[in-house]
Order: sequence, then C-alpha cells, then structure tokens
Amino acid sequence: MTPLITANQLEELINSGENVLLCDCRFDLVDPLAGKKAYEESHIPGAIYVDLDHDLSGKKTGTNGRHPLPSPQAWAQTKTRLGMSPNTLVVAYDKQGSVYASRLWWMLKATGHAKVQVLDGGLDAWNGPMGTVPRKPTPASHAIEPRPYVGLVLVDEVVSNLEKQSHTVLDARANDRFHGQNETLDPIGGHIPGATNRFFKDNLSATSFKPAEQLFKEFVNLLGSTKPSAVIHQCGSGVTACHNLLAMELAGLKGSRLYAGSWSEWCADPNRPVET
Repeated sequence: MTPLITANQLEELINSGENVLLCDCRFDLVDPLAGKKAYEESHIPGAIYVDLDHDLSGKKTGTNGRHPLPSPQAWAQTKTRLGMSPNTLVVAYDKQGSVYASRLWWMLKATGHAKVQVLDGGLDAWNGPMGTVPRKPTPASHAIEPRPYVGLVLVDEVVSNLEKQSHTVLDARANDRFHGQNETLDPIGGHIPGATNRFFKDNLSATSFKPAEQLFKEFVNLLGSTKPSAVIHQCGSGVTACHNLLAMELAGLKGSRLYAGSWSEWCADPNRPVET
C-alpha cells in the first residue's frame, strides 16, 4: 500500500462504502488545544480526532523528550479505543503539511498495521463536504495485541553512533534550529554531532508531497551512497522526522528508522555533546 492517498481517491472510497477510519490529526505545538477546536468546528464527515499529546504520545519524564512514544501496551489500548482494527483502512490527515498525520502513519506501520495512508495535501486538498458534528470513536470489537515498534532507534544507539559513524542521522528541523538559532521549543539549541539536515518542508510542493522521482533524486543527492537502512531520522520531538521517513518510503528508499526521542530527549542530558 502506498503511503499517500489523493483527495479524489479518498472521496471515491468513502462513496463506495469502504470501511475507512478517517483520523483528523491537526495540532499546534504552541497551542495544543487548537487542533481539537478546529476539528470540532469543521472536519471531513465521519472523521475522529486523534490528539498528538493524548493519543500519539506517552508519559513525559523530563528526560525522554517532548513527545515520547507510548509503550506498545498503551498504544495497543489506544488503537483499540479508537477502533483501529487490523483490517481497517486508516486515513490520516491534518492541515500542517501532513506532519502529524505522518506520525500516526509511522506508529501504525511500525506496530504491524499495514492499511494506513496519509491524505496528500491534507485538508487543503479536500474538495468534498465538511462536517461539524464530532464523532466519538467506535472501539474495536476485540482488544488489539501489543506489538513492539519495528524501526525504532533508542538513544543509546545514537550515542554509540557518535564514534562509529556507521549511520547517518537526518534532522528534520528548520535549518536555523539545526544550527542552534531561534530555538523556542527546547531549552538548548543545536544538533546531534555529525547529523545532516533536511527540513521536512523540503518534501513538499505547496501542501502536497513532491513527486516520488523528485524526492528520490533529492534524498540520493543528500545521502550519497548511504543505504536507507543506515539512516536514522530525528527532529525536535519525533514528529516531523516521520515526515522525512514517509518521504523516503514514497521515493522507494525503504527501511530507514526513527529516533523518536529526538533532540528534546538528547539535550535533556548535559553529558551528551551538542554541535551548532
């Protein structure tokens, strides 16, 4: 299944009566309530709201980043509560360039849910009707079994890579934040030593993803001979990194992995080195 679905394809699926679970993932890091408020005002009919803080993140300890992944057990419970049964086609969208939808896409794929796609262009691409009545999720009929995240990298592996340099760490943040400038979200500015920068917005043309062929050329030019399996994605808190990972999958460069703790976890330990 391709990572993306177009608005026309989605509308045809809905009209055909296909079992589609639409997930509105709109969010604002500065105003965490803005996404849900926007959903309650207007959304694609039948969509449920999936919250980055409450559904797609686990408990924060102060050292595990701003949006740590929920445990496999907690994520399985959330999937059950939201009705994400294994055979259900999940289509995620947002209005922020598919950033938060990509996080849901990765979390489902990484725990064995094959039928998940991101609406290319998000809500901006949708020309169909809009709804104003929020939908409560219908829980799955059977509890979904916990599965570990495949393709997840923990901080110790990133630390050991500082010396080995066997993997390329790809940072999805804006170039100024990568260089330790204009940092407003995390207490320390800079990046993991040796990391390479690709701003996630470079994957987009307006609000939609660039063609796969163009993404392939851009990533190959950036990564050189590095194999996709040797790429570790990170960002500020493990969200926009999923956007780069999805873009590589779209380009046919499959097998890269995610350091979900990302910079917000990395910089929480003063013993870890920082580069600007």
